[in-house]
Amino acid sequence: MEPDHANKVLSSPPALEAKDNLSMMHSKFICCKLYISESRNTMAIDAIDSAARSDPQVAVLSKFEDCLYNRVRYTLVSYIVNDSSTDELIYSPIRKVLMAMMESAFSTINLELHSGAHPRMGVNDDLSFHPLGQATMEDAVRLAKLVASDIGNDLQVPVFLYAAAHPTGKSVGAIRRELGYYRPNYMGSQWSGSMLPDVLPISPDEGPSNVSSERGATTVGATPFLENYNVPILSKDVAAVRRITRSVSGRGGGLPSVQALALFHGDCTEIACLLDPDHVSAYQVQTVVEQIAADQGLEVEKGYFTDITKDRMLDKYLKIASTAD
Repeated sequence: MEPDHANKVLSSPPALEAKDNLSMMHSKFICCKLYISESRNTMAIDAIDSAARSDPQVAVLSKFEDCLYNRVRYTLVSYIVNDSSTDELIYSPIRKVLMAMMESAFSTINLELHSGAHPRMGVNDDLSFHPLGQATMEDAVRLAKLVASDIGNDLQVPVFLYAAAHPTGKSVGAIRRELGYYRPNYMGSQWSGSMLPDVLPISPDEGPSNVSSERGATTVGATPFLENYNVPILSKDVAAVRRITRSVSGRGGGLPSVQALALFHGDCTEIACLLDPDHVSAYQVQTVVEQIAADQGLEVEKGYFTDITKDRMLDKYLKIASTAD
């Protein structure tokens, strides 16, 4: 006689079935990274966290806070729905959640009272959208423009579009340079209070041309998925580290597609990098930084990622969303 379990039909665990159902219902997903100028104000962060959890269909996959930079980044993922006849994006629950988070930030953070070692020009400083799954860059652009319109019209904050969301593909770096974003206004390496003029030198794509000193302005873009990788240099000589940064960045003739910024960070200076993992690896960035720093007699620590990688992102979202269901 066969054991009793031999005739049983093995079934998938409920969580796995929910995950499979979600991936069958939706094939297009979107990632948004929201950067907010605050990490020291517990009340503000708690309010933003609460807004981030307002819809179980939107998952916060990671949250990175840095008290020295006084900045927090939320990485959110959700699905998108397209019109069956035109294939244009018509809905994503992430849109409403982002608005709730930004409204919470504006109600609890005053840019005039903010200071930190990272440049910023707004309370809600930047939103970057990245397609996942079968979503296209056009989907990311459409959603970026919808959210930008929400910010500009409903919240009355100037918004600058960049990368694929901009009509000519203008980079976020180019916009920031025109607005003086990278120029510290306090103690040589810090940013404090409002740093934009009351009337902007360039016209925003959405919202008013006048800037509230309490709220500032926002950039919104759509790009391929980028990874955040920071490399600490054991030196307080920001000028020396900036020279290394220029040699590493694509703009300075270094590694293609790498965006890099030298920032004072306590007992060291960090090279904060954005890199396209399809073109450049963190290992390449680390190696080049170490080689150039060695020539200048500077010691380099092992770099670190501040977010999860693209290949883990969608799987983690499906697990979280299926558990919430």
